[in-house]
Amino acid sequence: MATAATSTPVHQRWVVRYRGFVLIPQTDLTWLVRPERSPMTLLPFRTPASSVDDVKALIDWRLNQAA
Repeated sequence: MATAATSTPVHQRWVVRYRGFVLIPQTDLTWLVRPERSPMTLLPFRTPASSVDDVKALIDWRLNQAA
């Protein structure tokens, strides 16, 4: 007998990798941005940006500010 959890996924998780960061969409419509590995160039952060392109632009801006 199959359960609902095994036959159909309730929440499908997906991530985007960009310039050494992992962009994880959250259920509250924010994005969690984390470095893929250490040492960390930037600390993990959340952003309310609405699209992947907005989040990528924010990462580019923060990396330019840190340089």
